[in-house]
Amino acid sequence: MKFDDILGHDNVKQRLRKMAAEDKIPHALLFEGPEGIGKLAMARAFAQYLHCQNPTGDGNPCGLCPSCLQYRTFNQPDTFFVFPIYKKKSGKDSFCDDFAGEWEEFLSENIYADFSTWVKILDSGTAKPVIYNNEGDAILRKISVKSYSSRYKIMILWLPEKMNEQCANHLLKIIEEPYEDTLLFFVSNTPNEILPTIYSRVQRVIMKPLPLPLIAGYLSDKYAVDGNLAVSVANLSGGSVTKAEALLNINEDNKMFLELFKRLMRSAYVKNLRDLKDWAEEVAGLKREKCCFFLSYVAKLIRENFIYNIGNASLNYMTKEEEEFGAKFSPFINERNVAVIVNEIDKAVADISRNANGKIVLFDFAIKMIIAIKS
Repeated sequence: MKFDDILGHDNVKQRLRKMAAEDKIPHALLFEGPEGIGKLAMARAFAQYLHCQNPTGDGNPCGLCPSCLQYRTFNQPDTFFVFPIYKKKSGKDSFCDDFAGEWEEFLSENIYADFSTWVKILDSGTAKPVIYNNEGDAILRKISVKSYSSRYKIMILWLPEKMNEQCANHLLKIIEEPYEDTLLFFVSNTPNEILPTIYSRVQRVIMKPLPLPLIAGYLSDKYAVDGNLAVSVANLSGGSVTKAEALLNINEDNKMFLELFKRLMRSAYVKNLRDLKDWAEEVAGLKREKCCFFLSYVAKLIRENFIYNIGNASLNYMTKEEEEFGAKFSPFINERNVAVIVNEIDKAVADISRNANGKIVLFDFAIKMIIAIKS
């Protein structure tokens, strides 16, 4: 893994290189930020860079030395990973080492792969992956062993927010009394859920959502999608590659989404409560994640129609079919109701994400659209 393999985050890469050059690397670093922006990849790239025997002039691991070749095959002896798992057998301890094959598959599949991808590869059934208490003993054992071929012993712990308390206490001891030349790299999507005593003792590397043009370019290059579609998906991604890829995967559903959007707005305009109720039931029938994607799509079209209405076509990112509907619909989206509608969408997404009754939430949202589009 090289820094150049990761989109954007030039300031973070520069900061990490400076730490290495000045030999001032904190013994505990936390890479934090939204999911799908390359945090785990950054931790991996930094570990490989520190172990590389011949780093390049532009600040990347060489990719050719023995250590880099070991990283490529996931067997570098001075680096180990800790990650959420499940117990394979009831009543018996399981360790991250028991899932080495699945972890290698996960890292190989996509450098931006997210937790849902890991759960799918892990195939844990109904079990919720966590980092168990007994993993703390394994971490202490590994971390106490002197490095084999490099100066640094490095642990990369993915999602510390999923640690059980006893395991977290083991790590707290290591952070407070670190072994010489031992580095702990934590990677978190939700740092507010990390044990406060740990969070307060690590040096944070804050990684922000990726710029939308970078994501659009990534989608165009990797998936050979149309430029307009790539930009449209990037605008919905919130700066997350994994969310953009998920949205791209449901692009086949966009025709259905557009028809549901048109039906919602037409029925709201004529106050057809019966059809709005049927509409709410149909949308609620989608899986929760897909339902939230649809609502994000509605928010996107509301914004696009507002821009279309104020006559700034150069900023529009609608497909031909969306624009055909927007030509007639956009006059109903204006400065008086655009924020209201988007706010109602955000509330509906939040409610559905919290497992609220989808039919009730969506029917309530649909009724509110009756008032909103007449404003």
